[in-house]
Amino acid sequence: MVCPYLEYRTHDESHEFDHPRAYCGASEAFVSPMQADVCNDRDRFDHASYCSVYRRLVAEIESGDD
Repeated sequence: MVCPYLEYRTHDESHEFDHPRAYCGASEAFVSPMQADVCNDRDRFDHASYCSVYRRLVAEIESGDD
């Protein structure tokens, strides 16, 4: 399962990219290819277990602090 906050973008507000880049909607920032591997649950990673940004956002949502 892929993280629901991960998307790939071909541009930002001021730049057009040669290829899509991983963007984390939870942190509102582009992430490294290694972090995108975690988001995509590759190589035995699981975003719910290994991504602190995801865990923090879920905890905030569950506690009503969004």
